[in-house]
Amino acid sequence: MAGAALAGCSSDSGPPTLTWYINPDNGTQQKLADTCTQEANGRYRITTALLPRDSTAQREQLVRRLAAGDSGIDLMSLDLPYLAEFANAGFLREFSSQEQSELTKDMLQGPLEAARWKDQLYAVPFNTNTQLLWYHKSVARKAGLDVGPNTNLTWKQVIAAAERTGTTVQVQASRYEGYSALINSLVASAGGQILKNPEAGKDVTPAIDSAAGRAAADVLRTLGRSKAASADISNSDEGTSQAGFLADNGGFMTNWPFVYTAETGTLTELRQQREAAKSQSQRAELDKQIKEQQARVDDFGWARWPAVVDGRPSAPPLGGIDLAIGAFTKHPAESVDAVRCITSPESQKTYMLGEGLLPTVESVYSDPEIKKAFPMSDLLRKSVDDGAPRPITPYYPDITAAVQRMWHPARAVGPTTPAATAKLIVAVLHDDELI
Repeated sequence: MAGAALAGCSSDSGPPTLTWYINPDNGTQQKLADTCTQEANGRYRITTALLPRDSTAQREQLVRRLAAGDSGIDLMSLDLPYLAEFANAGFLREFSSQEQSELTKDMLQGPLEAARWKDQLYAVPFNTNTQLLWYHKSVARKAGLDVGPNTNLTWKQVIAAAERTGTTVQVQASRYEGYSALINSLVASAGGQILKNPEAGKDVTPAIDSAAGRAAADVLRTLGRSKAASADISNSDEGTSQAGFLADNGGFMTNWPFVYTAETGTLTELRQQREAAKSQSQRAELDKQIKEQQARVDDFGWARWPAVVDGRPSAPPLGGIDLAIGAFTKHPAESVDAVRCITSPESQKTYMLGEGLLPTVESVYSDPEIKKAFPMSDLLRKSVDDGAPRPITPYYPDITAAVQRMWHPARAVGPTTPAATAKLIVAVLHDDELI
C-alpha cells in the first residue's frame, strides 16, 4: 500500500506546471500567467510565487534557492541590477541565438543591453521604467516657473522653486536600492559614472571620485539641508515620496510613472462607483469626489528629470524587470514558450495599462490606448533612451551597499564623499572591509 501511494504521488497526471516567481504588483502578472496558460492550450500551465516587496530581499530569496539548485524556479521576474550576478553564477538559462532573434524583435536597445552578460542574452526584457519630474501646476505658477513637458529644469531651480513656495521636493533617499538609482543618475547627469570598467569584476576601478561625483554630492547635500526636503527624506521611498507629493505642502517629485496612473485609476474607480450608485445622495457625494479628483489630475504636471549641470541633458534613472529562466528548470522548452507569451507586445501593453510600467517593445508606445492613458508617453520613451543604467557587474550587491553606506543620509554628503566611496568599494571587493 505504501509503495502504491508513493507511485501515485510521483505520477504525471497532467501538463507540466511552470512556477513563475514574481515581484509584488497589483495583480497583472497573475493575469498574464492565466492568459498565457489559456493560450498554451494544455501544453503547460503557469502558477505564480510571490517574492518580497523589497528588491534586495527578492534577490536574497532567489539566490538561496538557485544556489541550492532549485529546479522549481522555472521563470523569475528579475530586477535589472542583479542579472550579471545571476548569469555569472550559472543561475540562469542562456537563450540561443535563434531564441534571441525571435524574442527580442523590436525591443528597445537600452533594456536589451541590460539583459546581456558577456555578449550573451540571459533574460528577455519584460518591462522598463524611468522617472520624470512631477509637479503641481499650481505650485509651479506660484513659483514663477514656465514649465512643461519639454522644459529642462536643473535641480537647483527645482529646489529654489520649492523653497519660494514653501513646498517640498520629494525623492527616494532611504538607505535602499532606490537611493542608489538616484545617486547613479545624478553622477551620470553630470557626465560621470560610478565605475570605470564594471566588467573587471573585483579589479574594477571606481570612477565616482570625480567632478561629476562631487556635483552629484552637492545636489544631495543642498536638498538634504534645504527647507524643501521632506521631514522623512532619510526614510523616503517611492510610496512615501508619492504620499508627500500629494500632501498639502507637496510641490515637486522625482518618481516612476505609477504615481500618475494611481491618480487616474482613482478617478476611474470613482466614476464606476457613480454608475453603480443606487441613491441620489450617493451620486451627489460621488460627484463631489469626482470633481475633486479631476482637479488633482488636472493639476498634475510632468517634465524631464532635472539636470545637474545647466545645459547638459539629464540621465534619468533606468529601472525595469527582466524575465529569466532558471538554470535548473525541468521544462526549458515550455519556459521559453511562456517567456514568448509573457513578453509579447500584447502582454506588455496589458502590463503598462495595469501597472504603469513601461514596455520594452517599441510598437507599444504608439498604441492609441497607451497614448490616451499616458499623455507623457513620448517623454517617457525619450527618457528611457537617455536613461542611466546602474553598473552591470556580478559584484553589484557590494557596489550598491558601499554607495548607500557612504551617501546616507543626504544632508551629511559632502565634497569628500565620492573619494571615500571609491576607497570603500575597493576595500569591500578585496575583502578588506565589511559593509
